[in-house]
Amino acid sequence: MWKKIRVLCLLIILLIVAVNAWKDKNQDWSKPIFVLLHPINADGLPSTQAYIQTLSESNMREAQQYLQNNAQSYRGQPTYFYFKLGCELKALPPKVPNEAGILDVILWSLKFRFYAWQQYESIDGAPSVTLFLNYYDPQHIKILKHSTALENGRIGSVNLFASAKQSEQNKIVLVHELLHAFGATDKYDLATGQPQFPIGYAYPNQQPLFPQAKAELMAGYIPTSKTTSKMPESLQQTVINEATALEVGWKK
Repeated sequence: MWKKIRVLCLLIILLIVAVNAWKDKNQDWSKPIFVLLHPINADGLPSTQAYIQTLSESNMREAQQYLQNNAQSYRGQPTYFYFKLGCELKALPPKVPNEAGILDVILWSLKFRFYAWQQYESIDGAPSVTLFLNYYDPQHIKILKHSTALENGRIGSVNLFASAKQSEQNKIVLVHELLHAFGATDKYDLATGQPQFPIGYAYPNQQPLFPQAKAELMAGYIPTSKTTSKMPESLQQTVINEATALEVGWKK
C-alpha cells in the first residue's frame, strides 16, 4: 500500500516537471510577458549600493519596447513585455563553475533553481522570467564573468556594471540573457568570441560584407572584419535575426 502511494507521488512529481518543461519550451507569445528583476549588490561596496538605489522600472522601458517591436515584426501581432523591479536581495546566486564537467553543471543548475525558489516573489501571479542582476562597481572590477540563463525554469544570473555610463551595455546583456531563457542560443565562436557567419551577423547578405553596421543580439558584437569586431553602444545597434526569432518561437 505505502509503496503504491510513494510510486503515485513520484509519478505526480514527474508529471508536474514534464508539464512545466513543456511550458518553458512552448511560450504563448499572445500573453503578456512579465519579467521580474532582482538587483543584488554583488561586491558589497557602498558605491554599488548607491547605484542600485537609483534603479527604477523606467530604466527598463527601452528594453521593453525593443522586445515588443522585434516580436511584433516577426509575429505580425503585438506581444507585451512588462519589466518589474523586485526586492533587492542579499544572497548571491550560486556561481557557474569554471570549466566544469557535466555533473558539476547539473549540480549547479539544481542549486540555482533551489536558490530561485527560495527567492520567489509574486507579481500578480508567477513571473514569466526571473533575472537576478548582480551589480559590480567598474572601478574595482574591470571584466565581468559570463552571465547565464536557463530555459528550464526561466531564470538567469546576469552580471552588470553599477555605473550610469554602462547602462546601455547593461541593457544589451540583460536582453541577451532574457532571450536565452526563451531558448535562444549564442551565435559567437566560443574559442574566439567572434560572431559566427552567417547566423551571428545582422546583415549576412550585405555587400561588401564588412564592416557591419549592427550586431546580432545573440552574437553580441559588430563584425568589422573576418577576425575583428566591436561592442555595440546600445540596443539600437543590435538586431534579432531570423535564426534567433525561430529559436524563441516568434517565427515559424
